[in-house]
Amino acid sequence: MDATASEPARIKKLSAHLVNQIAAGEVIERPASVVKELVENAIDAGATNVRVELVEGGIELIRITDDGRGMTPEDLPLAIASHATSKLSQEADLDRIGTLGFRGEAVASIASVSRMTVRSRAAGADAASEIRTQGEAVEPVRPASGSRGTVVEVRNLYFNTPARRKFLRTPTTEKTRCVEWVRRLALAHPAVGFVCEGDGRRALDLPPGQTARERAIAVLGKDLESQLVEVSWDRFDDDRGVLIWGLAGLPSVARATASAQHVFLNGRWIRDKSIQHALREAYRGLIEPGRHPTAVLMLEMSPTAFDVNVHPAKLEVRFRDQSMVHQAVLRSVREALQRADLTPTVMSKLGYGSGARDAGGGVLPPSGGAGDPGLGEGGVEELRRALDPANEPWRAHTGAPPGGFIEARAPGAIPEPTPMATVRRADRVLQVHNSFLVTQDEHGVVIIDQHALHERVMFEKLLARVTGGGTLEQQRLLTPAVVEADEDLVGRLDELAPVLAKVGVEAAALGPRTIGVHAYPSFLQSRGVEPDVFVKDLLERFARDGLAPDTEEALHEVLDMMACKAAIKAGDTLSDEEMGEILEMRARTERSGSCPHGRPTTVRLTITELEKLFDRR
Repeated sequence: MDATASEPARIKKLSAHLVNQIAAGEVIERPASVVKELVENAIDAGATNVRVELVEGGIELIRITDDGRGMTPEDLPLAIASHATSKLSQEADLDRIGTLGFRGEAVASIASVSRMTVRSRAAGADAASEIRTQGEAVEPVRPASGSRGTVVEVRNLYFNTPARRKFLRTPTTEKTRCVEWVRRLALAHPAVGFVCEGDGRRALDLPPGQTARERAIAVLGKDLESQLVEVSWDRFDDDRGVLIWGLAGLPSVARATASAQHVFLNGRWIRDKSIQHALREAYRGLIEPGRHPTAVLMLEMSPTAFDVNVHPAKLEVRFRDQSMVHQAVLRSVREALQRADLTPTVMSKLGYGSGARDAGGGVLPPSGGAGDPGLGEGGVEELRRALDPANEPWRAHTGAPPGGFIEARAPGAIPEPTPMATVRRADRVLQVHNSFLVTQDEHGVVIIDQHALHERVMFEKLLARVTGGGTLEQQRLLTPAVVEADEDLVGRLDELAPVLAKVGVEAAALGPRTIGVHAYPSFLQSRGVEPDVFVKDLLERFARDGLAPDTEEALHEVLDMMACKAAIKAGDTLSDEEMGEILEMRARTERSGSCPHGRPTTVRLTITELEKLFDRR
């Protein structure tokens, strides 16, 4: 056995080059990381135009050109040195970071794993100067030609660390990630012009001097403009509070992932779980579970109200008052959605349109709003076939034979809804297949799912009653309704008792596998919902979804289930008076455009779409 094997390792100071390579592993994960750091430096330098050029997705070459303040020959060696920066001078500065970069390690880390050239000319200087590096080797500064600003070229990324280079993806994938970072920074800084080219093809071209809204529409896609509502919140002061401006997508443009959410704090793109949660809560009941809203949110706060020095790549922050930020995002987005007409169009639900792309490259549904045809190739013919009476006969609510329909009028004055489009008293309403109501508003034909709408109405009434301090009227049963259930479900009954009592259900264990329901909400009883079936379904849902009984989410689940079981069903025949009442409920109920599950209650076939169907456009 080697005698030295048992000896303790001697502590040695790492070389500056090795320190930079270790730092590069944290800060410089891939070409997109290089693009992010260098473009942020250009913005901090006061650039009004930034050009990004990529070869092989940035693996072989990244060139960033800006027209910022530039650097002197004396600055260049320090620019590539570790922990050298112009953005901090004393410890107190860490509590008021006002720039995108400040650590002074990014450029040194990039230089340690690439062949890099930095050429710069400061304002007022007669000529530019240049410094080159190749991993650990650094050449002397020398004169060069160039206009005011800085050009940074990064070649052969990870040429000296092949283990890291082999973990890079294909050039196409790496290019996509680079472009995505340029888009993010462009969204946050609309006054700066951006051009991004990859392998000779222009991926982005944005002029300087745009407004925040103009830049957001330019990046997200013009076809998305009519599907965005403006978010505004102003509670800002010198030390605390927050100013929010942004655009929130209608529920119809929700995504399968959160990639279409862009959150910025003082011009910095951030990831924050609390803000993501606030967004989800603002859209609760408007989009289906598993879908994610589209949103661009710009937050402005005092630099003393948050700490950005908590993540090597500066992607996360720590707020001094996390709850205040959460509430501001939740309320601002929720209020914006409440002001909007959230009714999707028929074409947007079918997925026809111009095929606009979002910032992540995903296909966006068409806007389909008034004045927008919203009909793509093939859309007209397919919709004609779908509405052909020979293929899908319409039945009247009175039970008339297939192929005919009888008109009914909604009785009574219909209050003008806000912001929902007006449904006038004289408008005709039809029940189709005892499942859908068809009427009109000023934008076109409105089609309502009677079950989904009634479910939303009942849910909102129940929620207002329970959260407003009231209780649901209950009816005591002469003989307890017996529920057969697994021992695990029976064992959770005591845990669930508080939330059950809040909604009018009184139940107790009768044995290891049986539960007795002693009291039950009166409205469920009147709608023919059996106590044993309801309570067993409820217990199974809690077990399946792992819901904690003392949470708001759990209460919503219970009320949602109650509303779903008690609501009018597809197939129920409605009288004229009942159809009129349904329309009045829609006008009075908040978030009536979707059921509590997030499915739409209403879709609209716009005038423009109708004109396209009949070849009038």
